[in-house]
Amino acid sequence: MVNIILFGPPGSGKGTQATRLVEKYGLMHISTGDLFRYEMGNDTPLGLKAKEYISKGELVPDEVTIGMLENKVNMHPEAKGFILDGFPRNIVQSEALDRFLSAKSSQVNALIALEVDEEEIVKRLLHRGKTSGRKDDSDEGIIRNRISVYKEETAVVFDYYSKQDKAYQVSGIGSIDDITNRLFNQIDPLL
Repeated sequence: MVNIILFGPPGSGKGTQATRLVEKYGLMHISTGDLFRYEMGNDTPLGLKAKEYISKGELVPDEVTIGMLENKVNMHPEAKGFILDGFPRNIVQSEALDRFLSAKSSQVNALIALEVDEEEIVKRLLHRGKTSGRKDDSDEGIIRNRISVYKEETAVVFDYYSKQDKAYQVSGIGSIDDITNRLFNQIDPLL
């Protein structure tokens, strides 16, 4: 089983690139946003818990998010592996992911960070906001706050996997095809 964490701030191109990685490597894409929408939309026990926190404007606890990820992986024992997008977001989630995969005789093979400077991210998200319908993609203040939260809370995950010699950086600037080829060049030797 091959497991890759596609990492980077909002607007770095993770979703776009994950689709291309799925096509080439036959891995299953797991996006935390999709997980939340599925679990909450189907009123699963974890989805109901998540709704409780979200309705109060609170962050969903790690154990709920981890449970959702474990459910998704367990629903697909046939998968060759997974591309994780938006997970893990902190060290607690990283450690839980490592324990969960280890229990399945698997591991994270690589964390690949898409490197994009803040001004480019703001530009991309404001552009996406024109068609996405997402309020958080249409307000520059909210976008900059999301980037700040990523830097303060999530970027430490890169260091966690770097200590395991599993973290890599790839430039997320250029054409979609150029970025895809950089990712392929990084992943191919790992397989």
